[in-house]
Amino acid sequence: MLPGQSGIEILKTLRSRGNKTPVLLLTARDAVDDRVLGLESGADDYLVKPFAFAELVARIRTLLRRTGPGEPLKKTIADLVVDLEARRAWRTNKPIELTPREFDLLAFLLRQPGQVVTREMLAKEVWREANRITPLDNVIDVHVAHLRRKVDEGHVSKLIHTIRGVGFVLREEANR
Repeated sequence: MLPGQSGIEILKTLRSRGNKTPVLLLTARDAVDDRVLGLESGADDYLVKPFAFAELVARIRTLLRRTGPGEPLKKTIADLVVDLEARRAWRTNKPIELTPREFDLLAFLLRQPGQVVTREMLAKEVWREANRITPLDNVIDVHVAHLRRKVDEGHVSKLIHTIRGVGFVLREEANR
């Protein structure tokens, strides 16, 4: 009963895209058929209005227990350490000063270690602008160049690599 699209449609879209975020449906629809539809559409739990706040909190805690621990707050690749919570990075124990956009870019690359990340993925996930009339390719390339300079300059092992015509990858350079 949301404007524009039903909660069930939104949920089906999320699940079809592989999103595994726990979902608790809060709704006034209390028929058995509605509950079954919600759960079969990908909801992890279903709570009918009106509800007691204590029950809502208990159900959320249960969902969080089921999903297990979240993403580690610190990620490491080679001698690069990134604290996702504090939004800070270090290479060989030396702090790296990053702009907010550079940090978001580095965090996104870290979440896909060893995988090629396209400019389209970066436009969508880091810049949050997937459907621009003019592409962000030049802007992305400039930010990656600045990030590469800050992360790799002065180090023998390079971590940020360009895959010509495809995108970028964060990985430890193999010894030659």
